[in-house]
Amino acid sequence: MYLEIVTPEAVLFSSDITSVSVPGMNGEFQLLDHHAPIVSTLKDGEIRIESKNASLDDAHKDKFTQTKDGKLSYTINSGTLELNNNKVIILAD
Repeated sequence: MYLEIVTPEAVLFSSDITSVSVPGMNGEFQLLDHHAPIVSTLKDGEIRIESKNASLDDAHKDKFTQTKDGKLSYTINSGTLELNNNKVIILAD
């Protein structure tokens, strides 16, 4: 599955991933490879990304943290998520 995290300033993340967990308006949910198409709004919270070999752009590396279980984490205030054809796009604030 491919993930892009886009903010008004820049594309912060774009890489193949194993899974992503997001703070949906009705609770946190996780997307895995070949998930059904979905569009959702996101509330404040953390996006947690699991990837075997994702590399962060040096310009945006400081915006992410690594959790205890080895996942990358990025905090958002709100956003929108779309998953179609195994590509996830998150527009985040």
